[in-house]
Amino acid sequence: MTSHTHDRATGPAQGAESDLSGASISELVSRLTTQLSELMRGELELAKAELAEKGKQAGAGAGMAGAGAVLGWFGVGALVTAAIAGLAVVLPVWLSALIVAAVLLIVAGVLALVARSRIAQAAPPTPEQAIAGLQRDVETVKEAARR
Repeated sequence: MTSHTHDRATGPAQGAESDLSGASISELVSRLTTQLSELMRGELELAKAELAEKGKQAGAGAGMAGAGAVLGWFGVGALVTAAIAGLAVVLPVWLSALIVAAVLLIVAGVLALVARSRIAQAAPPTPEQAIAGLQRDVETVKEAARR
């Protein structure tokens, strides 16, 4: 979760326990409502930030996949050119076209692997840190209610 979790654990909650002993039920409910509202707003902000980051990763991965596909298509074109040149001229033209095609296909393969890795990092598009933070908060509230 964010750094405000630490502040909540060591901040007003510890020093306020003596203040809570004299508080009325309505004051306690009011404080609880306010604190839960602030907690939920904070968790929603964390979820938004986390989803934005995953969206950026997925976009970058998709862009690299597109670039890899274009380079792969150029590689196919170069292979076709190499085959034609190989039939027309004995060595120099088709050999150079074959080398260019091989380089393009290697670059396309590397881009495709990097793209797959980036897309995998962004999946699933769930705010994992926010969910974990909410689960910890629910457990904390349950423990406090048991006391």
